[in-house]
Amino acid sequence: MKNHIRCAVIGLGRLGYWHAENVAGRVKHSELVCVVDADLQRAEKVGRELGAPRWTDNTDEVLEDPNIDAVVIATPTGTHASLIKKAAQYGKAIFVEKPLTLQLAEADEVISAVNQYNAQCQVGFMRRFDPAYAEAKKRIAAGDIGKPIYFKAVSRDPVSPPAEFIRGSGGIFIDMAIHDYDLARFLMGSEVDAVSAHGSVLVYPFMRELQDSDQSLTYLRFASGAAGDVEASRNALYGYDIRGEVVGTEGTIQIGSLQHHDIRVLTLKGSTHDIVPSFPERFKDAYQLEMVHFIECCLRGEKPSVTVEDGKAAQQIANAATLAFQKRAEVRLADL
Repeated sequence: MKNHIRCAVIGLGRLGYWHAENVAGRVKHSELVCVVDADLQRAEKVGRELGAPRWTDNTDEVLEDPNIDAVVIATPTGTHASLIKKAAQYGKAIFVEKPLTLQLAEADEVISAVNQYNAQCQVGFMRRFDPAYAEAKKRIAAGDIGKPIYFKAVSRDPVSPPAEFIRGSGGIFIDMAIHDYDLARFLMGSEVDAVSAHGSVLVYPFMRELQDSDQSLTYLRFASGAAGDVEASRNALYGYDIRGEVVGTEGTIQIGSLQHHDIRVLTLKGSTHDIVPSFPERFKDAYQLEMVHFIECCLRGEKPSVTVEDGKAAQQIANAATLAFQKRAEVRLADL
């Protein structure tokens, strides 16, 4: 068994930078040996800051290097499939940010390549590693609420990303709600059979030109007979609001809170508390814990718990929701 994993991080936007930080200094047995970005100056800046001995704008140089054990892919979604397939071919362990791809056919190609080369590949659904969601999964599996019969999720961002980002994101169902679609499968222990979806443009007019929404709702029907709904919004000016709930036949589990710090201020004007401002504060631990899991799997030669098959399943729900929104009709996943 290896005693450390030599990693390269490809793509140094916000998520890529956080992953590089974790690999460089917050995850045991990992070593940041190279950072890659299309902007070479950005790569050099991050490399020097985090103590990486190499930086480059040449992805192939990294994938073909036998001295690199693992790659973390945090590039734009449209590049994920080709990078995963090439990394698998060169024997790398792979961590890739969600979504796996934008097209289901590409997802099948990725799964085929990962299986062909027996590659380890983990998809970045970090909410599964959040302590609150992980504990909820344990309690549900232990039967604490009986049989799960209804799933509810709220994901609200304070503001929308700019139009340039939205244009290449796949839309609100693929870019944003996909986290909750993955949690739905994870917590309910059942696949989704069919979805209906609705969306509105309430705040950002440019969404209409991009055929997207800033406020959406997805209704889920599960193979188990359970049901659920997922709200995704880019309009929560008050803060970053992520919550979940699973209703069971013998009880309910509620996950998440708006409260950022465990303090409450009492004055003559009333009681107040602060609100989670953005996702770095809410899911800092989850991002670190998912990378801990990835590195541990690399060390032990084990399959990660969040697989490419999980990536495809969540993407299939997201694609079905997008189609249901466009057609204004329920879509069965089996028909995709």
